[in-house]
Amino acid sequence: MIDSKKIIVALDYNDSEEVSKFIDSIDPSLCRLKIGKELFTKYGPKTIQEFHDKGFEVFLDLKFHDIPTTVYKACISAFSLNVWMLNIHLSGGYDMAIAAMKAKKDCQSNSKLIGVTALTSLTDDDCLRIYGCKRSDQLKRLKDIALDANVDGFVCSPYDIDILRVKNKLFVTPGIRTDDKVNDHYKAITPQEALKLGSNYLVIGRSITNSL
Repeated sequence: MIDSKKIIVALDYNDSEEVSKFIDSIDPSLCRLKIGKELFTKYGPKTIQEFHDKGFEVFLDLKFHDIPTTVYKACISAFSLNVWMLNIHLSGGYDMAIAAMKAKKDCQSNSKLIGVTALTSLTDDDCLRIYGCKRSDQLKRLKDIALDANVDGFVCSPYDIDILRVKNKLFVTPGIRTDDKVNDHYKAITPQEALKLGSNYLVIGRSITNSL
């Protein structure tokens, strides 16, 4: 039996009525919600407040990746929304990650700040074209940045956890499926398999949202 609080439901919607209908059908004590770029760009911070009012904790998945000053200011704004979790792209570098952590400290925020490693859609060939190295080598580089900046954990594929594994860090894993559809991910995996590999939180989208 999977602890339901390990589940983060990805709200891949672009219509507020559909979102409201969905969240009214689920219990906030059983999961958390992920707001990504599509929903946040269209409806903004009011969506987060709506979910908070209904008792949900929110993972704001905007993957900040910019110069350190810009990311610092963006994180200040995000932390002020009292989100449960926020993420940055570790490929933005050490100084950017430090700026994000400084924003968390300056806001005296209890929000979790986690770093995106290599996107779950990227294959070895993709990583060679983008980074000039294999996926595993890029993960090791980004792990060093995350540890030096002391972020709270990683967004990664469950298959990457073995490379990134370190004590007291969280592993938030997309690409979780209850069926055999991979969608945009390079590899998909079942919730049970992901937990065995070390996932702390499972990001599940269409397998849940399309089932209700």
